[in-house]
Amino acid sequence: MGRKPDPSKPHYGGGASPRAARRTQPSPVFLGTALFVLGFVSLFTGHIVTDADWSRIRSRWRSKQVRNNEPINIWKSRYSNLYYGCSRRSVNFRSAVPENSSTGYLLIGTSGGLNQQRIGITDAVVVARILNATLVVPELDHHSFWKDDSDFSDIFDVDWFISYLSKDVTIVKRIPYEVMMSMDKLPWTMRAPRKSMPDFYIDEALQLTKFDYRLTNELDEELQKLRCRVNFHALRFTNSIQTLGEKLVRKLRSMSSRYVAVHLRFEPDMLAFSGCYYGGGDKERRELGEIRKRWDTLPELSAEDERSRGKCPLTPQEIGLMLRALGFSNDTYLYVASGEIYGGEETLQPLRDLFPNYYTKEMLAGNDLKPFLPFSSRLAAIDFIVCDGSDVFVTNNNGNMAKVLAGRRRYMGHKRTIRPNAKKLNLLFKRRKQMGWDIFSQKVKKVQRGLMGEPDDIRPGRDDFNEFPSSCICQRIPVNRSVTARAENL
Repeated sequence: MGRKPDPSKPHYGGGASPRAARRTQPSPVFLGTALFVLGFVSLFTGHIVTDADWSRIRSRWRSKQVRNNEPINIWKSRYSNLYYGCSRRSVNFRSAVPENSSTGYLLIGTSGGLNQQRIGITDAVVVARILNATLVVPELDHHSFWKDDSDFSDIFDVDWFISYLSKDVTIVKRIPYEVMMSMDKLPWTMRAPRKSMPDFYIDEALQLTKFDYRLTNELDEELQKLRCRVNFHALRFTNSIQTLGEKLVRKLRSMSSRYVAVHLRFEPDMLAFSGCYYGGGDKERRELGEIRKRWDTLPELSAEDERSRGKCPLTPQEIGLMLRALGFSNDTYLYVASGEIYGGEETLQPLRDLFPNYYTKEMLAGNDLKPFLPFSSRLAAIDFIVCDGSDVFVTNNNGNMAKVLAGRRRYMGHKRTIRPNAKKLNLLFKRRKQMGWDIFSQKVKKVQRGLMGEPDDIRPGRDDFNEFPSSCICQRIPVNRSVTARAENL
């Protein structure tokens, strides 16, 4: 960025700074009274209570199904229609600073695969807002493991991106030629620390490289809502990617009225990085050990300790067993989004046996996929669309795509999203042959409570904002709940 911001100018668009936002929590009596009044007013005004209000209620009012061990509908939460995404800018959120009045140009270089870069782009917009800067369309990573030379405009609709965010941040495709010619020296380049507070950027930022997870989760609500506007609205895929993704969704829907999408991370590098062992003997240890040498800073890990801590990705077979135990029958249609699977078809066969209606983008798209094959990020975008369009989304890992999609599905109406309780499931998988199927199924259902994508899964302030965008989720007050009932649940 060319110039540092003027300290006299506001940086939060009318919202309080993160430090100012950290106030002493009100007493339970005051909180209960305030929420009772809020509910009473809402009853007569039709006011819709935001998640900031209802996050306090959720700690006192849990879904009846959790309290009473009510069976869970595996396809859809009965409470999902009470929630909706809400990220509209408030009237107090000032308009974007014009390019000729901004503090300079902010250049961002993202890092990693598609969804890691998506997180970086989202935070880049927020940092530009904090700095009162003009954002240059971020540069995507061409040098990481994926070796994809796609530019921003190859994956995302750049004109829509600039237009949609025009009231929040001024964005340009490139620094004007006359500005570049007038610069005495190249911008200072640096890499920001992970999860930096806003004050860091006010004091330091110029040109930021490897920009991923470089902004804290502890932002004021208006900036969090800006994050949601970027991630869930502004970042729209190009027409060619979106068209093919939607075509695959329609193909699946033509075969079945509903389907489950599984994001299966079981690539050799993923397993090597995890330090886990999957029973392949000396051959597996040798092969994954060689791959692990790519990272100089990785510590020595005990494979057994990592598995007992729930840090190992579930195998394809374990994912299949979990789904069957939860109640998905073997005629369920499964869409599997994955890269190269370690062990190939032999590793995948147990999952195929459990779910014969098994499909991938390669199987569904045929020749339509050819133009995208050289580009890993564009292929990942197609998987993203099909997974997002599913009735149920399941992941065997806690990677970036899993987090981003989980957050998006919450924002879009709490569509069923299942996160395996790997730590407890590991114990069950070890003892599976010591119990009958009915007992195993009962125990799987028990350990998965709270990880099925229910609204009550949200724990504001304790999780990654990309996965739990609590500031951007609002709850409608049920019309059949009386004020008295609301008060009793406080």
